[in-house]
Amino acid sequence: MSEIGLRERKRQRMYQVVSDVAIRLFLEKGFDAVSVAEVAAAAEISKPTLFRYFPAKEDLVLHRIADHEGEAARVVAEARGAPVEALRRHFLAGLERCDPVTGLNDDPGVLAFHGLLYETPSLVARAHTHQERSEAALAEALGGDLDARLAAGQIMAVQRILAMENWRRIAAGERVADVRADAVAAAERAFGWLAEGLPPGLRGGTRAD
Repeated sequence: MSEIGLRERKRQRMYQVVSDVAIRLFLEKGFDAVSVAEVAAAAEISKPTLFRYFPAKEDLVLHRIADHEGEAARVVAEARGAPVEALRRHFLAGLERCDPVTGLNDDPGVLAFHGLLYETPSLVARAHTHQERSEAALAEALGGDLDARLAAGQIMAVQRILAMENWRRIAAGERVADVRADAVAAAERAFGWLAEGLPPGLRGGTRAD
């Protein structure tokens, strides 16, 4: 393995370890009750080192979902055919495997993490920035003009609301098996509305000239 590859692997491990330590502390004590200095001490690194990896305290939590940033754009870029159809299939596949990003997951650790994320105002605000970047990437994949930006906003909102509804029901005590059919039906309905409402040029694989 090259020196660069080894350094990158160490860097990624550092991100993961520090984020995991921070989330454990936040779940135990509450996000606002834990200082950055306390996280750094628990991770056995200095506070300046922590800030080199995570510019804001909220990023310690958002790192866990960082891999999903730009996911919709990647699905569209790799799709053959209509973008909305590709995103529909991708979301339904996520429901089938209980991907945490769809909200349809009752693992106690996943539920605790989503509770931390959705019920902490500063994390909700930071997650909105994450959402905006994902939306911008999707808009670029759809063509980059105003129609593409309008479509991207609608698509990201649909995915977010579907996931939030699934999480809300699971967090309230419903079983995944009891929510799944409604989750699939809601996704089919929502993506169907999107496909009907998008401008004709956005219904194919790329924006028509």
